[in-house]
Amino acid sequence: MERLFKIKVTKIDFVTMIRASFLILLLISCADSQIPPPPVSGSSGKIELSVNLKTEFQEIHSFGASDCWTTKFVGEWADINKRNKIADLLFSEDTMSNGNPEGIALSLWRFNIGAGSFEQGVNSNITDEWRREQCFQNQDLTYDWNKHIGQRWFLDAAKQRGVKYSLGFSISPPVHMTLNGKAFSDGGTALNIKSEMKDAFADFLVEVSDKMHFDYLSPVNEPQWNWGASNGYASQEGSPALNSDVKELAKSLSDKISAKGISTQIAVGEAGQLDFLYGRNNDGRGDLVTQFFSPSSVNYIGDLTNVKNVLSAHSYFTTCPDDNMISVRESVRSKVTSVNPSLQIWQSEFGILGDICGKYNGYPRNTGIDYGLYVAKVLHHDLTIANVTSWQWWLAMSPYDYSDALVYINAPDGSINPASSKNDGIVKDSKQLWAFGNFSRFVRPGMIRVAATITGKEEAIVAAGSIMVSAYKDVVSKKIVIVVINTTNEDANISLKDLEISGDKLDTYTTSSTKSLTRSTVKTSGIKVEKRAVTTFVGKYK
Repeated sequence: MERLFKIKVTKIDFVTMIRASFLILLLISCADSQIPPPPVSGSSGKIELSVNLKTEFQEIHSFGASDCWTTKFVGEWADINKRNKIADLLFSEDTMSNGNPEGIALSLWRFNIGAGSFEQGVNSNITDEWRREQCFQNQDLTYDWNKHIGQRWFLDAAKQRGVKYSLGFSISPPVHMTLNGKAFSDGGTALNIKSEMKDAFADFLVEVSDKMHFDYLSPVNEPQWNWGASNGYASQEGSPALNSDVKELAKSLSDKISAKGISTQIAVGEAGQLDFLYGRNNDGRGDLVTQFFSPSSVNYIGDLTNVKNVLSAHSYFTTCPDDNMISVRESVRSKVTSVNPSLQIWQSEFGILGDICGKYNGYPRNTGIDYGLYVAKVLHHDLTIANVTSWQWWLAMSPYDYSDALVYINAPDGSINPASSKNDGIVKDSKQLWAFGNFSRFVRPGMIRVAATITGKEEAIVAAGSIMVSAYKDVVSKKIVIVVINTTNEDANISLKDLEISGDKLDTYTTSSTKSLTRSTVKTSGIKVEKRAVTTFVGKYK
């Protein structure tokens, strides 16, 4: 989870960041077969794309984003048209008169179950009021279902626009349950909760899940970080947790969900970095695949009735340099294969955060195509190497001068000023939004990723891909979706092999410096991919 202006460099394992050999650079961008096809020497400049519908990988579950922080204010703006504009950008499956999508049609929406720092106000010791959250529960353990009004507006807006899944996530127990009476920890590695309140915490999460009709419940978030305060003040809610804490909480939640008879499933993980999935267990908070989903582990939860066979983690600080991005994701895939091949991996939080190898940075806000292309690149590698089945963004909207949102809120006078944006503002999109939409709008739940390999134009077939390709099919409708990311400064001509398309035509949707999912149509005999763009091709296969 992001901490604005507070970079988590102390939490980066730099040994991990450089441990991959530079030889991994030979892995090409498509990576679908996990074996890089060799470049074609003396290529004429045309790229051949081969799609093999019979070689199947993971089934896609969803693409999502979180409501964190901003929706409590924006969701209560008096101007309903502005609220609807944001909701349409994030959730809509509709098409405008020019054929362009109205929005990116997310299929999962994350709801932050707050701990009550908002009610504490300045006494919460969380300095920024945007980062404080309400709590549905009072100190006497009664409930006030009139809380989270702004967040609930967006949850309802998501459901009205057809978003398939909702997920409630908790990042701290309610303040009246914590050891220090705050929504952040005094330090240490264990869950910040009074021992006598553990059962009440599980009751709270189940009651909220029932009331909000969540499909999934994520009970801890980034438990590997200690979430302590600096000089008595913290930047947001948060709590560490040991693997044993998560196991105990998951067991209690599963039992209570069964007793209540609701359908919510528990989705554990939310690891602060992907490498916690397969290692870094020096303090009882790592190696999550083995810890939670190996039957020989003391923390095994795979047999709990209401625990979904899924483990989530965040892609922060594992995306550069390119050899590290590849190596980490290969290690995730390898660990899952060796421990529990049926286990789904969800990438449940990403945004441009901190310094990314000197090329990208959270501050200041950048909404241009450079950042859109990088988001698409990370998405591509998470899908094609780590085989994630769900990919979820961090802040759906933000008023900050930072690059980790999809939709941005400026003050009514056009400035970037959170203090002046609580009651009204100017809604702005970003290339992060639309590049994400090249996947989320077209790759729908239930589609299956299939093999897609490219050869030709040798200089484009390099580490992490100057041109990256992935493909997805819908076996019922016979729809094929191909996403091509061209980070080069030249247009690319692509010849489609091994795939017959009905009508020999494909609809295309391009995001570039001047386009935002702009629709066109091309013949399969003349496929052109624009330079510095993400292009999605949609058609039906024979």
